[in-house]
Amino acid sequence: MRGRIADGMARKSSKTSSRTRKTAKRGKAVKARPRPIRWLLRRLFWVAVAVVGLAALAVVGYAVLNPPTTPYMMTEARRMGRSVDQQWVSADQIAPAMLRSAVAAEDANFCTHWGFDMVAIRAALETGGARGASTISQQVVKNVYLWHGRSWLRKALEALLTPAVEAVWSKRRILEVYLNVAEFDEGVFGVEAAARHYFGVSAARLSDTQAARLAAVLPAPKDRSASRPTASVSRRAGSIRDGAATIARDGRSDCFE
Repeated sequence: MRGRIADGMARKSSKTSSRTRKTAKRGKAVKARPRPIRWLLRRLFWVAVAVVGLAALAVVGYAVLNPPTTPYMMTEARRMGRSVDQQWVSADQIAPAMLRSAVAAEDANFCTHWGFDMVAIRAALETGGARGASTISQQVVKNVYLWHGRSWLRKALEALLTPAVEAVWSKRRILEVYLNVAEFDEGVFGVEAAARHYFGVSAARLSDTQAARLAAVLPAPKDRSASRPTASVSRRAGSIRDGAATIARDGRSDCFE
């Protein structure tokens, strides 16, 4: 009798253990069920963190380190089948007239905006986009970190990076980098190489007229010449020279001089 009772209890215990193991297995199976959306969101979050971190490092790094090259320089070197002509110089080695001429030509309100010239943007919108509104700060971001071309992705990245550069770099540093990476002729980048290419002098020895002519070719460097200017380039250079004198008088060059 006792044996039968013991056997029955053993069978019940065995069944209970079996049910417990099955329940545990089902619980594990439920826990192990993949959740692709959560996995994807987690991966995207860490990718975003990495991108932001790299961008911050690049912005802070180039505040003190000179960019060795730019994406556009590399593209042009591949296209031409030779290296580009570029010689880096500090802002102290650039004639003040060249600094003022670049601002007068490309961004007269350079010292008063935070990366975006809202006055110029409104004017561009009113004319249907017939006139540009890109600031020197935006052009630096495009040239140093991004690529040339019209795309919403590039514009979005430019809009995110420009305020960061303005917050970390000084205005003088922004202008210094701009004049060292800007294209002045096919394969000629930076004001030092341009001054020697067109006039046979260093950037520090540029005259007011020479500086204005270099600034006049910036919108279309492959189609314009500073040493053999057309009538339109000469007129633009004259206007730039007057503008450079104006911003010197009214204090709009104080932030970089």
